[in-house]
Amino acid sequence: MKKNLYRAVVLATALGLPVTATATEVRVTDDSGRELRLPQPARRIVSLAPHITELLFVAGAGKQVVGVVSYSDFPEAAKALPQVGGYTSVDMEAVAALKPDLVIAWKSGNRNAHLDRLAALGVPVYINEPRNLDDVARSLETLGHLAGSDAAAGAAAGEFRKRLAALRTRYASQPPVRTFYQVWDRPLMTINGVHLIGDVIRLCGGENIFAELTQLAPTVSVEAVLAANPEAVVASGMGEARPEWLDQWRRWPALSAAAADNLFFIPPAIIQRHTPRILDGATQLCEQLDAARSKRPPSAVEHVR
Repeated sequence: MKKNLYRAVVLATALGLPVTATATEVRVTDDSGRELRLPQPARRIVSLAPHITELLFVAGAGKQVVGVVSYSDFPEAAKALPQVGGYTSVDMEAVAALKPDLVIAWKSGNRNAHLDRLAALGVPVYINEPRNLDDVARSLETLGHLAGSDAAAGAAAGEFRKRLAALRTRYASQPPVRTFYQVWDRPLMTINGVHLIGDVIRLCGGENIFAELTQLAPTVSVEAVLAANPEAVVASGMGEARPEWLDQWRRWPALSAAAADNLFFIPPAIIQRHTPRILDGATQLCEQLDAARSKRPPSAVEHVR
């Protein structure tokens, strides 16, 4: 056994590969609670979600990524990788053709039928599902471990936790701001309190008006928003430009958010992806909710406190 291991190490060194790629078994538990074992760190990884692609690159595993889904546009190098469909419409033949030794999937984004098919083909699948900000750092570390890039992943996770701690310290004692987060307008969609963005809202001292709903990204009615009367409306949309439908809330001047001009926009790439860039979006959201607080009359500020 020792002789075989020695030969493996010599061969890996001669080929310029990390020794751990042939000499170290990898064991992790994924976000669905399943244990995954790999005989060695993954060398050919297919990512089934844009945020997973980004996490892999940040974790130092970009060179091992051989396939991605559409909208995997960050970092720039990800755009040149072969695509295997979208995260809800994975092309299974394209995945198989890439001969992956690991597929990393998104629990709430990929279809179970696709994941079952991969399991039937014998392809190892790791399920990723960050539900809070601490999970982003943990995801970096786990993906780095799966790819054998622990040092880079650990450094990235440490930097993320440092930034997160600073934001928590700064906004821990801020008065609450009743907030409606708008994902889209037709249908009118939001997020609940279990969603990662729900954790960002809490970080900034916001109070999600639909936190108690059971679905991660529920559809709601205009009437429900008006009845809840949020002090701030925060929208994302589909691109870098402020969506026109955000200003439609001005049609109801009695709405607190409209009356105070607290209709805010954050680009979706920095608030809706489960990656370190979400702290860029969190910083913007915290500043926006601070702006909403600053518009309160003195009597309202004292009442909140």
